[in-house]
Formats: sequence, C-alpha cells, structure tokens
Amino acid sequence: MSEQRRLDRMLRDQKFGKSGDLMGEVFDYARAMAEVENVVAVVSDLLHGNSRIFAGRFADTIGLGEYQEENSIWERAVLSLMDDEERELKFMAEIRFLNYLRRQPRNRRGSYCLMTGLRFKSGIDVLHRMYYIYDKATDSVRYAICLYGPMLTDVRGRSLAVNTVTGVSEQLTGDADDMILSRRERQIITMINDGMTSEAIARTLCISKHTVSRHRQQILSKLQCRNSIEACRAAKALNIL
Repeated sequence: MSEQRRLDRMLRDQKFGKSGDLMGEVFDYARAMAEVENVVAVVSDLLHGNSRIFAGRFADTIGLGEYQEENSIWERAVLSLMDDEERELKFMAEIRFLNYLRRQPRNRRGSYCLMTGLRFKSGIDVLHRMYYIYDKATDSVRYAICLYGPMLTDVRGRSLAVNTVTGVSEQLTGDADDMILSRRERQIITMINDGMTSEAIARTLCISKHTVSRHRQQILSKLQCRNSIEACRAAKALNIL
C-alpha cells in the first residue's frame, strides 16, 4: 500500500460530529494567505471529500494554473508537479505528523503545524506547511490546510513538527516511528511477520489468544491497515520491523 493510500484511509475513516461548520472561515483564511503571502493555499474538506486551491502569485513560479476545485481531498494539480519520491516524502511526513499529534494532549493539537522541504520537478525548492483543524465534537481532523511557497528556511528534505505558540520544533524522523505501537504491539507484529499464528504468539508470550486478537486489532487500527499482510508492509515502511 502506498503512503498516500494509507494516509487517505487514516483521514477518511474518522468519525465526524455535528459541531459548527467552519468552512467559511477556513476558506477566507486560505484566500487571505494566498493574497497576502502569495503562496498556493489548499483546503481539504475531509468530511465531503473535496479540496480547493487558492493560487497566489507563487503559482506562476511553479507553473500552476488559477483557482481550482477538485473532487478529491488531494490537491492533484500540485502533486503532479512532484516526482514519485517527493510525493512519498510528503505523505510519509504527514503520517508521522498525524501520529505525532495523537500523542499530544487534545487541547494542544491545534498548536502545531508541519513544515516539510520539498523539491518540485522543475528544480524549485518549496516550503510546505500544513495545519489540521479539528472537529471539536469528535477530535477528528475536519480540514487540512496546506500552504506551498518559496523555501524561506533551511528544511530541504526534512520534516518538522512546529509548535506555533512556543516556536519549538521537533524533527519527524524514522527514529520515532516505532512509538506508534506499544512495546507489546511491536513484539506481536514482529512475530506475525515471522509467520507465527495467534495461538503460537499466545503460548510464547504467556497470554490468552483473546489478548493477542485484541492487540492485532489495535495494530491494524494504528497502522490503518485491513489485514496482517498490509500491517507488516506498513511497519517495514515505518522502520518498526
């Protein structure tokens, strides 16, 4: 499974409540950023499965057209300007950022943004900033706002979780990927990858088969996979295995 498909499932499989809709405010913010900062601003509506692109003057620099609306949460017009390696870098950074936020207190998740340094096919270095806006009723991500602009700081090839309140940043690397799963879950996914059955895992760890099944479900949920084969592939991609 590609990183885009995995991230897509993580975002789409959320439960949304009936809290107030901020669509107007979010679109106004993106439009203002495009006009004031000249960036390309993208709003992804995760509930309705679409996105809008507000093209600031930087769009001319990267060869992007005018304002667009897409029937997808992914800004395909922008993604097409990256090669496969850069797209995978972007999606992996967003997966790590989403899991990073899940480890933060709920009342602080809105204080962070993701910064990733990308290089487009044209050779232009681009600073990608992403903000998540949460559905307060369910604590699910309701909107994602992506800003694409010129590289203003040295983050080429890196991804940072930035606290916009304190200014403190933390690099998101593969070293933290194994924190997605607990120690016991890492043990079990390793045994699954080795071909062990639930019964064998239960005997080895001196736990019940029911407990093993519960851990399996937690692993699938955290890695957003449908079965053990996908989970093992995802764990390898995240350097957990």
